[in-house]
Parts: sequence; structure tokens; C-alpha cells
Amino acid sequence: MSQSIANIALIVKDYDEAIQFYTQKLKFDLIEDTLLSDKKRWVLVSPRGAAGTNLLLATSSRRSFGKADSLEQESRIGNQTGRRVFLFLHTDDFWRDYNEMKSQGIQFHEEPREEEYGTVVVFLDLYGNKWDLLGSKKSVEITSI
Repeated sequence: MSQSIANIALIVKDYDEAIQFYTQKLKFDLIEDTLLSDKKRWVLVSPRGAAGTNLLLATSSRRSFGKADSLEQESRIGNQTGRRVFLFLHTDDFWRDYNEMKSQGIQFHEEPREEEYGTVVVFLDLYGNKWDLLGSKKSVEITSI
């Protein structure tokens, strides 16, 4: 048996501003942007060179869902995990990516720190979701955080 997680839905306010943030500031690739209806699109982004899980950028549309569903979804934008780190972006060169992100105006929640498993720093996406940028130590295999 073989399974994998293909996509993780990330609720965003606006497709185009989210695409711009992820492709311009974080240098992700736009994998797909398909119009599904007048208010709904299938938008996938992924870190460059990644072979695996994509982010599915999803908006809440009051036309597509009931008003209550839409308002609840909108309340989760930027806080899908109760202010915990939500996503983990692994890199083969921590300092290259950290410095590039700083030059792009990415907001960091802390200074980079060395941990047993590698160098890590928490950053915020355009809506305030917390991410870890993580450069793993070659000799340490991360199985669970």
C-alpha cells in the first residue's frame, strides 16, 4: 500500500494576492490555477524543486457556501492552527533562504536558532500563519516534531 498527502488547503482572503506572495516572496511555483466557477478556483503552489505536497489556496465564498460557513472560514484566515506553527518549509540552504526571505520583507517571529535537528526560524505568511523555515542537520533524521 502506498499513500501520500497531495495537497493541504490554506484559507486565503484573495487568490491573486496569495499567488503573488507565494510565487514572488517565497519563490514557490504556481502548479495550477484553474477556474471552477465565477467565484472558485483550484490554485496549487509548491516550493521550487519539491516533489510532494502542494498548498491548495482556498477562499471562502458566500456564494459557494452558506453565509455561516463562509464567516467561520474567514475567521480562520491566518489562524488555522490556534497560533501554532502550521507548516514546515525544509531547505537545503537555510542561510540562503533566510536572507532571501528577509530581503523580500518576510516577517520573522524570532531570530534563527540552532536546535538538535537543525537551524530553524519561525516566519509569518501574508495572513499571519506561522511557518518554520528549517535547515536540517545532515546527521539527524527528523521523524517527528
